[in-house]
Amino acid sequence: MIQITLQDLGVQDMLARLSKRTKDLSPVMRRIAGILHDAVEENFERQGRPAWVPLKPRTIRQRAKFGYWPGKILLRRGELAASISRKFDARSATVGTNRIYAAIHQFGGQAGRGHKVTIPARPFLAVTDQDLGEIATAIQNYLTKGV
Repeated sequence: MIQITLQDLGVQDMLARLSKRTKDLSPVMRRIAGILHDAVEENFERQGRPAWVPLKPRTIRQRAKFGYWPGKILLRRGELAASISRKFDARSATVGTNRIYAAIHQFGGQAGRGHKVTIPARPFLAVTDQDLGEIATAIQNYLTKGV
């Protein structure tokens, strides 16, 4: 155990406020969940950050035949993007989806009857360095607000 003894009342006051702020991190976790959700929405809008593998010509033809082209890679009907949810509590912030087919798009792999179709990974649940910077700023602002 580390013990710090300070005689400066100003520093003691700041440390007391900091200790109080770290007991319930819900406010900053709410902000982080929002940043993560915005990042995922941006991934769908920009078709990846970095760019996802383009659709194959055959897939584009199929989509056009059924009225889903022109369009965006993972936004045929928009169900996957619309399923993204966010949650937070005093200790965590998460985004995710309950769509079973989400994993094949996130990680790639074999799909279809007999697993004969290869779907490339198109990580929509991804964050960039800029997103991480926003999260770091949110944490810093939360911890130093009023200190």
